[in-house]
This record gives sequence, structure tokens and C-alpha cells, in this order.
Amino acid sequence: MGLSLEAGAHTVINRWCRVQPEEKVLIISDEHHVEESMALRAAADRCGAVVALLTIQERCSHPGSVLRSMTDFVLQNDVIIGATNFSLVTNRITQEVLSKGGRFLSLPLSTNNGQPALAFDFMSMDPEEAACAGSGMLEALQQAGRVHITTALGTDLVLSKRGRQPGLFNGLADQPGKVGSSSFEIYVGIEETQTSGQAIVDGSLGYLGRPASPIQLTFQEGRLVHIDEGNGGALRRYMDSFGDPGIYVAGELGIGLNKLSRCLGNCYIEDESTFTTFHIGMGRNLSLGGVHNAAGHFDLVFQLPTIYADDVLIMKDGQPAV
Repeated sequence: MGLSLEAGAHTVINRWCRVQPEEKVLIISDEHHVEESMALRAAADRCGAVVALLTIQERCSHPGSVLRSMTDFVLQNDVIIGATNFSLVTNRITQEVLSKGGRFLSLPLSTNNGQPALAFDFMSMDPEEAACAGSGMLEALQQAGRVHITTALGTDLVLSKRGRQPGLFNGLADQPGKVGSSSFEIYVGIEETQTSGQAIVDGSLGYLGRPASPIQLTFQEGRLVHIDEGNGGALRRYMDSFGDPGIYVAGELGIGLNKLSRCLGNCYIEDESTFTTFHIGMGRNLSLGGVHNAAGHFDLVFQLPTIYADDVLIMKDGQPAV
């Protein structure tokens, strides 16, 4: 059973961002999500915050450029919530917000079933429980330089994260200089030239939802170099639509931590957050510990992985092993 918009907005403002009276809150939204952005604004108003709402074009191809043109205005706020159709967390302006002591919450609202993202059950996941579930895996990844991932379907990937530190998203953007995301996950901006092997994507194609059947992918030297032509045409067309070959770079490893999420293709944030999944973030990985810029970022979600951090087994068939 879904939440009400008001309940979802209350979670974002009061629990995740912990907005205080007189704080300046900027909600960045788009034309397609007016109802959700107004619910967020009302929740912030009830906290006694000073709230501004910025609406950008829904299909703006480079929202980061738009926001950079308003840098001075954006940086005047204590809390910035990116409540647009697509994620804003990997844009450069996020780094500027954090360096100035602001808080940034990535709250992408894209769904495929018409239900507002704020009303999905996964919004109710306990942040502390998610952090606890991921603590052992996070610690092992912090010590590791190499990650090896396999699945029963045939995924066999090797990634490198030398010099890159993993982090954890569990909704919280409650302290100065902190970035949060509605995607509850462990994340790391992996080395952009090292990912290699085969991957059978069976969970979700990000904004495109679930594939009709698993799609075979091949990675070499950090890039996605082959997509199975049999059923991967839509994925290739979507990636080509960015008009940037940088979208084919594997820039992130993520491990889902939300036990209330279901990978059904209805909401890409729910898909990539799902406990028992991992995802590869394609394209831009700025603000995730990487250095790769591209025209966008989206995630390919895989079910039930077995994951080694160096020689330490951290996940077995989708269940934490540490």
C-alpha cells in the first residue's frame, strides 16, 4: 500500500533533511512534478523554513549548466533538494554546495507507472537500518582495490577502485556539507578505465524500466563496448540519445540497501535501491568519488550478485556475507 504525498514529503523534509526553522531551503523541480514539489514546499513551510521553488524545463538536456548559471543564488541556501525527473547528484554544482557547507538531497522523481515517487513504500525505509545492513560491506570495500562480481546468469565483471573511497546513501542530508540520496545504497566512483568482463543485466535499465529479457553486455577497459543486438536495441538507442560517447563509461558501482524496495521497473530509484541487487552507473560520476564528466548518468541494475572485495566475500547471491 502506497504512502500519501504528504507522508512522503514529511519524510524528506523532517527525517532526511531535518530542516530547521529559518533555514533556507531551495527545491529544484520541473514542470512534470509540480504536485510533488508543492508537497515538499508545504512540508518545509510547516517547519518554519524560508522556502524557494525553482522550476526548470522537464526535458532540459543539461540541467547542471542551468544551475551553474545560477550558482550564487543556489549557494545562498542551506538545503538544496533536487526533485526533478532525473538525478542531479553527479553535477559539478553539487560539489560546490557541499564545499560551502550546504546540504544536497538527490530526489529523482521519475516513475513508469504513474504513481508519484514520494508515495512509494520504499520511502519508509529506516535510514539507520540501511546503514547497519551495509556497514560490513562498506568497511571491506574501503580496504579493497579490486571488486569481482558474478551472477548465476553469467555476469563476470572485474572493477577497480584504487584511490577511490566508497560512501553510503540512506536518505540523510542532515549535516553541513553532506549529500544524500533517496537511493539507499553503497556507492563508489570506480576507476573509469578498468572495468572488464561480461554482464547480464536482468533487473532494470534505469529510466527505461525492466528489460523484456536479460541483455548481455561486454565491458573492456572501462567502457561498454557491446550490447546484445537481440533485445538491447532500446538500450543502445537510449545511450546514443545523449550524444556523448562518455555515457558508455562505467563510472559507478552501487549495492542496494533498501529492504522495502522491489526491482519491478516502476521507479528507477526503487530499482537501484533494492536489497539483493547491484548496479553499474554509466557516464558521469562526479560527486561519487570519480573524475569522469559526461552528458548524463543512469544505472543498470542486476539481481542476486556474488561480490568479492579483493579476496573478501561481501555478498553471496544477493545477501550480505560480512
